[in-house]
Parts: sequence; structure tokens; C-alpha cells
Amino acid sequence: MIEIALKDMLEPVERLEQLCGERGMKMTARRRVVARVLSTASDHPSVEELYRRAVAIDPKISITTVYRTVRLFEEVGVLARHDFGGGRARYEEAQEDHHDHLIDVDTGRVIEFHDEEIEALQRKIADRLGYKLIGHRLELYGKPIKR
Repeated sequence: MIEIALKDMLEPVERLEQLCGERGMKMTARRRVVARVLSTASDHPSVEELYRRAVAIDPKISITTVYRTVRLFEEVGVLARHDFGGGRARYEEAQEDHHDHLIDVDTGRVIEFHDEEIEALQRKIADRLGYKLIGHRLELYGKPIKR
């Protein structure tokens, strides 16, 4: 018998809204717009980019509302903030599955990846230095190789 968790059956927008509700956040119409934009993003948008996408859905939404909503989502732990350089924080839904990032310094494109060899090496280094690794963040920066 296959068991599927309810959260795995929900659409991304519903999952983000459900997480906010579970963490005691009231979901207003404008917060739902920001949640929808975040849930459907395949990149790691800045607040300015989130605003541009949100205003296409709700022309009355303000950049201040987007900033406040992003801050609230971050505070309740449903949104992860990244600083990949370029002077603007970028965001993605907080995820249970760990992954790292490779940032194309020419385009700003962010590639998510997971490599068990890197994970094992980090644990080994921490152990060698007398620590138990409880978390980490790895960001690689590069330029495409011209072949």
C-alpha cells in the first residue's frame, strides 16, 4: 500500500498557504498573491522581481506590501533568503530537502544541485575538526566553459 502525505498532494500555492496557516499567519488576498508568485517561481527572484510578477496579478499591490510579506514569510520559516551577490537578496520557498547552489556570474542564473560526495566530505571535515555538522550552505560561483 502506498501512502501519500497530504502535503504532497497539494498544489504548490496551497502548500505555501497551508504552511503559513500552520504557523499562525493570517492569509490576506495580497499575501496569497505573493505566495502564488513564490510558489510558481522556477528561479530565485528578488523582491523587485516578485513585485513585478505580483502586480501583473493584482495591479493594486504595492512594493511595500511585497516587502512586508516577504519579511513575514521569512520570519515564519516558509521562505529562504539568499545573497548571491549583485546587491539584491533572492528568495525561494524553504525546503525540507537540502540542496546547494551554483550561480552563473554572467547571467545571475541559479542552478540547484545535490551531491552526496560533497555532503560526505563536509561531514568528514567537521568530524576531523571535532564537530558534528548540523547544517551548511554551499554557493559556487562560475562562468560557463566555452567549448
